[in-house]
Amino acid sequence: MNDLVTLFRPVNSKELALIEASGFSAFPPRLPEQPIFYPVTNEEYAAKIARDWNTKYESDKVGYVTRFSVPKDYLDQFERKVVGAREHEELWVPAEQLDEFNAHIVGNIEVVRKFSEADRFKESNR
Repeated sequence: MNDLVTLFRPVNSKELALIEASGFSAFPPRLPEQPIFYPVTNEEYAAKIARDWNTKYESDKVGYVTRFSVPKDYLDQFERKVVGAREHEELWVPAEQLDEFNAHIVGNIEVVRKFSEADRFKESNR
């Protein structure tokens, strides 16, 4: 049997509503200015984005971390990028391949963390 890889994706409330509308089975299409879908390889990096970016720049000041699994042999085709420190690893999936990517998600997309603006302030005061 093919090994599954657990990935994470920080999302905002609008994206989460679209994921929920899909039955927690798919990520929404990318916007025209978003040519890449980038799931990340570890929860802490996703949490940092959800807490430090979404709670600052999204209108409702909330960020979520989602978790999902995809077969390793399917993921091997996508480029891995380290965008900062070595734990800031992402997979770069071209936006036009997102439907196919979604079709390879095994099980449901789960929400594993939620952050508010207060969480960002707590983290910055550490």
